Amino acid sequence: MSGAASRGHDIRGRAHWIKTLARETGFDICHITGPDDLDEARADLGRYIEAGYHGTMAWMPETQARRGDPRVLWPDVRSIIMLGMNYGPEGDPRDNLARPEVGNISVYARHRDYHDVIKGKLKEIAQKFAARTGAEVKVFVDTAPVMEKPLAAKAGLGWQGKHTNLVNRDFGSWLFLGSIFTAAELEVDPPERDHCGSCRACLDACPTGAFPSPYRIDARRCVSYLTIEHKGPIDREIRPLIGNRIYGCDDCLAACPWNKFAEVAREQKLRARRDLGSPLLADLLKLDDAAFRALFSGSPVKRIGRNRFIRNCLIAAGNSGDLQLAESCRRLLSDQAAEVRGMAIWALAQLGALTVSDEAGAQREPDDYVREEWKQAGLLP
Repeated sequence: MSGAASRGHDIRGRAHWIKTLARETGFDICHITGPDDLDEARADLGRYIEAGYHGTMAWMPETQARRGDPRVLWPDVRSIIMLGMNYGPEGDPRDNLARPEVGNISVYARHRDYHDVIKGKLKEIAQKFAARTGAEVKVFVDTAPVMEKPLAAKAGLGWQGKHTNLVNRDFGSWLFLGSIFTAAELEVDPPERDHCGSCRACLDACPTGAFPSPYRIDARRCVSYLTIEHKGPIDREIRPLIGNRIYGCDDCLAACPWNKFAEVAREQKLRARRDLGSPLLADLLKLDDAAFRALFSGSPVKRIGRNRFIRNCLIAAGNSGDLQLAESCRRLLSDQAAEVRGMAIWALAQLGALTVSDEAGAQREPDDYVREEWKQAGLLP
């Protein structure tokens, strides 16, 4: 066999071997691409940041150069192994939206933190690949400045739908992504073409109108961003639109017609915990910091902290129309966190449960934001 033929055999053989290993390790799909030809994605990222659609996520412009070019992140990368793990739910996650007494948690956060699950498996694959080939490797899951969705589309795992998330013909919109960068040369896969056609189900499903146009999302109106990334109060005009979504939002993902081919996640650690499927707001509003940490141990919800989470639950309570939640909200008027006190005022006002007896608390309030909530509620001039 000639040198060129031998090299080609190695490139194809390594690619086939790692795809087989990925499947054996628990991934549902694995394709390979290179670090080049990301000009369009890089330009799109620049336009996104220029428009301010990233909101308060300052890390996006700070990491823009590395995010836009894998070789800036790691100059030695020659191949990028993109892997997907199905986290398909057992039912429609939007069913909870018709139950105002419960808090709706995004599907991806109803189980163990996927970063931990996927990163462990990526490291296992990467170590075996490095031992077999002698090539240097690096693994990334979500938190690193890697444009996972454009790279996944380029590798053929799927295409970026009009909701900007990856869509796969076999798994719909329910894929977690991870990547392995390697200095080894591997045979690359062809990209997947866009199969959205004229469908706009995901765009029409958004409760807050966060899509200014297809394939473009304004995080500042996105429920997932507002309930997870955004600190402090949420704009008053958007609060009623959030409904009972207390952590993330699956509406645009769940509306995708390609989900009809998706199966329930085969990885047990990614299946929903029963206690997080439809938790009662009355129970969640009682959580102090210790109880919050205990309930969400191992869950990505834990990362936003108790105060932001209770803020979200209070919005849901205010939108519920359930006067039985009023007493739970009233107890939070004296919470140590200003963002909690402020949202408790709003929730009680929405429920029509504020009384003149609450005026004394309004007069004593030292925080400007909370005082503004009292003013909006009519108990301060």
